[in-house]
Amino acid sequence: MRSLEIHGVDDLRVVERAQPEPGPGEVQIAVEWGGICGSDLAYWRHGVSGTATMRHPFVLGHEVSGRVSALGPGVDGFAVGLPVTVHPARTSGPLPERLAGRDNLHPDLTYLGSAARDPHTDGGFAERITVRAEQVVPLPDGLDTRRAVLAEPLGVAIHAVHRAGDVTGAHVLVSGCGPVGLLTILAVRAAGAARVSAVDLSPLARERALALGADVALDAAEQLGQDVTVAFEASGAPASLEAILRVVARAAVVVQAGNLPPAPVSVALGPIVSKEIDYRGTYRFVSEIEEAVELLARSELAEGVISHELDLADAGAAFTTAATDPHSSKVVLRLE
Repeated sequence: MRSLEIHGVDDLRVVERAQPEPGPGEVQIAVEWGGICGSDLAYWRHGVSGTATMRHPFVLGHEVSGRVSALGPGVDGFAVGLPVTVHPARTSGPLPERLAGRDNLHPDLTYLGSAARDPHTDGGFAERITVRAEQVVPLPDGLDTRRAVLAEPLGVAIHAVHRAGDVTGAHVLVSGCGPVGLLTILAVRAAGAARVSAVDLSPLARERALALGADVALDAAEQLGQDVTVAFEASGAPASLEAILRVVARAAVVVQAGNLPPAPVSVALGPIVSKEIDYRGTYRFVSEIEEAVELLARSELAEGVISHELDLADAGAAFTTAATDPHSSKVVLRLE
């Protein structure tokens, strides 16, 4: 079967691997779609994603959807041909009591397509993968596998909204309208926000934000009033965070959804004190991927996040498009 391996910086290879067979408690999935994430691009461009450093080749990808193709011993409740997506996280051992309900922070966690552990965890950019049965998320009626490839990043966005707390009736700011920012707009609107303002330097990104449900889309946060009570920084740019802290209302909640650079950054943090701003981190998700597939089934708006689709054989062009094309948003691979 074909798989997409990363061998080094700017070194992607479509290789033939033996097809994995499902063991006890496992499900084999025929992958149809894979979404290229910022972490995939980071391994390709730098050999590093966050604190994870690539030490040997492995298969990329953690945003996948497809159909059940085989069941391992002891697995029931799934039928061959069932359309599904996958929760990429796999944990082992008990979760510390103080982290109850926060499996995303489990000290012994592996994630599809990650170099955080050695040996690395192979990902989902392959024609067949096997995962634990509890990682398989069936798709609701009305949701096809192409749109379902957005379930993982939408789960990230929904978890960020949960980290913010109740947004009902709030004026919400989303700064940075890449795929996660756009999906945060969709998620926060579904959660009951009264008004959603988006900020991005790109005119095309602002157009997409409006299509996803933003009321206004601006090129600078300073153009907003002082009534923003919840904000999401989704670009990972220190300047974006600093602008948010300047414009949000007193006692606002600010959620850091974008990955900030691993090196020290310069941000004026004074408003956190003077306004008593609640600044919160958010990391991946817990079980929100199940909410994500339900929202994707109800709303076709998420289709606007997908900008390009290319075959697995054209993975190099797909990664280049995702990294450099100003018109790109979520770039997906066809693996059928």
